[in-house]
Amino acid sequence: MAIAWVTGAGSGIGRAVSLELVKRGWTVAASSRTESNLDSLVDEAKKLGGLVLPFALDITKPEQAHKTVEDIEKNIGPIALSILNAGTYRRCDVSDLSAKVFYDHMDLNFMGTINCLLPTIEYMRARNTGHIAVVSSLTAYRGIPFASAYGASKAALTNMCESLKPELGHIGIDLTIIHPGFVKTPLTDKNEFFMPFLIEVEDAARFIADGLERRQFEIAFPRRFAFLLKLTRILPYRLYFSITRRLIKD
Repeated sequence: MAIAWVTGAGSGIGRAVSLELVKRGWTVAASSRTESNLDSLVDEAKKLGGLVLPFALDITKPEQAHKTVEDIEKNIGPIALSILNAGTYRRCDVSDLSAKVFYDHMDLNFMGTINCLLPTIEYMRARNTGHIAVVSSLTAYRGIPFASAYGASKAALTNMCESLKPELGHIGIDLTIIHPGFVKTPLTDKNEFFMPFLIEVEDAARFIADGLERRQFEIAFPRRFAFLLKLTRILPYRLYFSITRRLIKD
């Protein structure tokens, strides 16, 4: 029985990935702060003939994260795949900047991921095997207006994974960074701006599952959007800012 642990599994990408893994034969240990979302996920997985086991978790609490990993390892079995997906987004406008909005993004998106990553590495290192996937964002490539807090937290994840990849590989642990573009989820449903290359969450889940099976370091999608944003990384700042200024309306 191969066990995958997915955080942020109650809705959005995490929920869709959990169900996609169930379809592919995985047993999924699913974590979310909202227990009712986990209960409905369990029921949905049963209809697919699969098994999802709920583990309510607030990833901003390091002791909770460690206890969750410990419970999964001791009561279900070794975690073969850990998908650290939980996160949040809030539009960050220069007119209402505050330390709190930056702190909240870093606390959940970055430190929350760290809280889950460390105990996962601890157990996988003891076995010299395992696969960890961290969900970042295409906004990690370059700064985008109104995403200063969100983008910074995701860029931190990407940089961290680039640093850890060779170190973890040396002890037998695979590491994957996931860079989604715009995916139709309850989070993006709140956006009031145009979202290019918007894809359905089920398609995103298949992209992720396929990439994980291939043991890719980076999974980025939609591919055309990811390619265009990668190209912006080679643009000089003067040209790049001439583009991003167009995203700002008076």
